[in-house]
Amino acid sequence: MNFKKVILVAFLATAFAETEAQGLYMPRDIKAAYKKETRSPNGKPGKNYWQNRAKYNITITAIPPDRNIKGTEKIVYYNNSPDTLKALNIKMIMNIHKPGATRSLPASEEYLATGIKIDRFLAGGQSVSYTNTSPSTNKIIKLPSALLPKDSVVLDIDWHFQLSVESGREGMLDPTTYFLAYFYPRVSVYDDYAGWDNIEFIDRQEFYNDFNDYVLNVKVPKNFVVWATGTLQNTREVLQPEYAKRLEKSYTSDATIRIATPKDYEKKNITAQNELNTWTWTADNISDVTFALSDHYNWDGASVVVDPKTRRRASMQAVYADSAADFHQAVQFGRQSLRLLSNTWPGIPYPFPKMTTVMGLADMEYPMMCNDSHNDDPDFTRFIQDHEIAHTYMPFYMGINETRYAFMDEGWATTFEYLIGQLISGKPKADSLYKKFRVERWIHSTATHQDLPVITPSNELTRGYGNNAYVKPSLSYLALKDMLGDDLFKKSLHGFMDRWNGKHPIPWDFFNSMSDVSGRDLTWFFNNWFFSNHYIDLSVENGTKTNNGYTINVQNLGGFAIPFDVKVTFTDGTTQTLHQTPAVWQANQKKVSVTVPTAKNIKTVIIDGGIFLDADTSNNSFTM
Repeated sequence: MNFKKVILVAFLATAFAETEAQGLYMPRDIKAAYKKETRSPNGKPGKNYWQNRAKYNITITAIPPDRNIKGTEKIVYYNNSPDTLKALNIKMIMNIHKPGATRSLPASEEYLATGIKIDRFLAGGQSVSYTNTSPSTNKIIKLPSALLPKDSVVLDIDWHFQLSVESGREGMLDPTTYFLAYFYPRVSVYDDYAGWDNIEFIDRQEFYNDFNDYVLNVKVPKNFVVWATGTLQNTREVLQPEYAKRLEKSYTSDATIRIATPKDYEKKNITAQNELNTWTWTADNISDVTFALSDHYNWDGASVVVDPKTRRRASMQAVYADSAADFHQAVQFGRQSLRLLSNTWPGIPYPFPKMTTVMGLADMEYPMMCNDSHNDDPDFTRFIQDHEIAHTYMPFYMGINETRYAFMDEGWATTFEYLIGQLISGKPKADSLYKKFRVERWIHSTATHQDLPVITPSNELTRGYGNNAYVKPSLSYLALKDMLGDDLFKKSLHGFMDRWNGKHPIPWDFFNSMSDVSGRDLTWFFNNWFFSNHYIDLSVENGTKTNNGYTINVQNLGGFAIPFDVKVTFTDGTTQTLHQTPAVWQANQKKVSVTVPTAKNIKTVIIDGGIFLDADTSNNSFTM
């Protein structure tokens, strides 16, 4: 007997059993957070949970067509952590435009710009040495005095930068229309599992921000209108009475109010006629602020009831070039989206006072703002707008770390976009768009990087980012919905969102919370979808006649636990469909037998995953 081999086999079996008993794989930095009890195994914030925050008072001056933007801000940063901070990490996102910055794609000359130039930096009233040479989007600032736990520090910063000519998520939309995002120096997130968020921003990734309070002052010349995150505080100071009245009327109107039109702009009397007008916006407990400005964009507004219990309304606004026929409908598209998101999926009242869609080039979300592109097909414009508005919940209501775990927000926005799309356009059309625009891009690719586990940190992916962020997680959420049923799925989702809105959840908080609230151990399901190299490929092997009917044997070649239908045609021409939820794969994720109770004779069997498209459909049917 080979005792060494026996011992090795026993050791491996024990190690495997211990791994299985531990449940989901957990990185060491996440394990440390659970050990410190900042997070709880039941999916709730732990008894020692904390997060830092700040108050920002920002003033920006923009004088189009001059692309030089000047800013000044006062930040009061609160250290709620148990740690003494000797330095702060400051995010300088606009440095992405500097030559030499880390990017995923080549930059054109029109994308390149100066980056942020710091003119003054004070911490606690003391000057801080600062160099402007680096193209990094992170800057470590050593504090004159250490910031103790439960203490705060005041930062005063003056800066300027040049807006890029090529507009993506931000930049020039045209010579006198700007969209400004990520435009201010901000204190990076310092959290309980990774410390400082010092991941370098590259142009295809997204963001991770604290929940802060903001005052935003935007100084622009007369006859320029500003739209921004938050609530406008001085409507009648910056707008002439007629336009202020139209805006205020839109706050209670179901019908679209044309607040400013091309004819209005021609009169050059929409705004107060000061050399510079200062537009002041406020927003509390929110993760970012963004604004747009123009001297000719149409401005429409209306509102919709988003909370049927309190009858609270949210403003829906759209600003766009008059030539864009699709955007003339954007306010009503947005009203429908806000209503459905509030009442169906996710079914939580829209948490903010306003949403504004700006016609730009990015198809990108921001708190209370969308930067969406014009399309000849209005239905596709609506589809994109639905997706961006759905991001309100993830990551702006839930403080998702998009940089590291993009599937926690993109996957949900994709799911909500599909679910409300069924209500807007009908299930066949929503299914067709979801399959064509989402699933087909993934399932028909055999490249290795497309099958990397979803849990792979997004910032580590050079390829396969889109499918790991959008497609596979969305399919997993829809599979879980199919398995739990709508009521229990929504109850579990709401439980997770109630626990973590305004905080910083990570994937394990979601996994644990869904199991806890549902009362079902979903570890096997999350292991299957998030920690595997699976894809979708089912094969129907054969059918065996039994005393009570037939047994249909189905193999799971791809590995994902998906729902599917067994469609049976009998020799008499009648048909029967038996739906299988993902629960059928819990006991054996490789093979399942489906019983078809019948006294009839089966002619053919087809298995169909619906939107869960199969990589190889050649083995999805057989004839008896």
